[in-house]
Amino acid sequence: MATPSGIISTTGVGGLTLGGGHGYLSRKLGLTIDNLLEAEVVLADGRVVTASESRHPDLFWALRGGGGNFGVVTSFVFRLHPVTNVVAGPTVWPVAATPEVLTWYREFLPTQPDDLYGFFATMTVPPGDPFPAELHLQKACGVVWCYTGDPADADEVFAPVRALAPQREGIGSVPYPALQSAFDALYPKGLQWYWRGNFVRDVPDAAVSVHTRFAEELPSMQSTMHLYPIDGAVHQVGPADTAWSYRDVTYSQVIAGVDPDPANADAIKRWTVDYSEACRPYSAGGAYVNFMMDEGEDRVRATYQGNYQRLAEIKAVYDPDNILRINQNLPPRR
Repeated sequence: MATPSGIISTTGVGGLTLGGGHGYLSRKLGLTIDNLLEAEVVLADGRVVTASESRHPDLFWALRGGGGNFGVVTSFVFRLHPVTNVVAGPTVWPVAATPEVLTWYREFLPTQPDDLYGFFATMTVPPGDPFPAELHLQKACGVVWCYTGDPADADEVFAPVRALAPQREGIGSVPYPALQSAFDALYPKGLQWYWRGNFVRDVPDAAVSVHTRFAEELPSMQSTMHLYPIDGAVHQVGPADTAWSYRDVTYSQVIAGVDPDPANADAIKRWTVDYSEACRPYSAGGAYVNFMMDEGEDRVRATYQGNYQRLAEIKAVYDPDNILRINQNLPPRR
């Protein structure tokens, strides 16, 4: 049994859920918040309440995407779904193939059944399994797949992928938790991180050129860019039904500069910021709050769109003094 979550098993359930939550199961089952049934919350004044559709429904609405602005959640109740083995794994191409693969991907995935999920990535091939030694530390592009449909149909489903002749294919039947933890070793605790995000409706040719350029300039082995699909079931919820307002976009992009050495912090930040700004003309305006840094109130407003005022009013009820402010902050307003 599972509910939609991130792509690394160590992702904290609190931040994941309050920001919205997307991952391998999202095309099929929606966002994490679409499967949240209730939450126990410690409010700024010390009261403990339970938020659900029937109890504190305004707070429950705000928690589903509004981040840590409204209280400290101490427990969640989620709707679960049967998920056993999945057919999953990476396909990898040389970085020079980025224009071809990304152009194919943008046309292919949105037309596929919701059982098929795959996020596009630019990356440096890690020095270890399941990648052969000749690919280690080579810049590359790829897609990490997860198919939750009938395994008997998997060969047919992945035939168009294999027709692109990936340099390395690691698709096979695995328990879902194995997929969920596949990247844990690549990203241990203690690394330097700098994030930027964008919501994306489509990937025009000009954006493909931007992704190609910055893929060739990856500043470190663990730095990466991912395009996570958030169509399918995510689009079945209205933009005002939860605090997450971008129910019409196709991808949630993350650009992550990552390195173990603090001496490289400026370099990974500069690459991330430059990349994000170059992508901005092709974004929908806002971003997944869990992929944002300190980017100012205008960026937060753009992320919540028409839900911003309602969130500010709910904030005034549950945290009028803005005690919970070390976040993508929503100042209280009546």
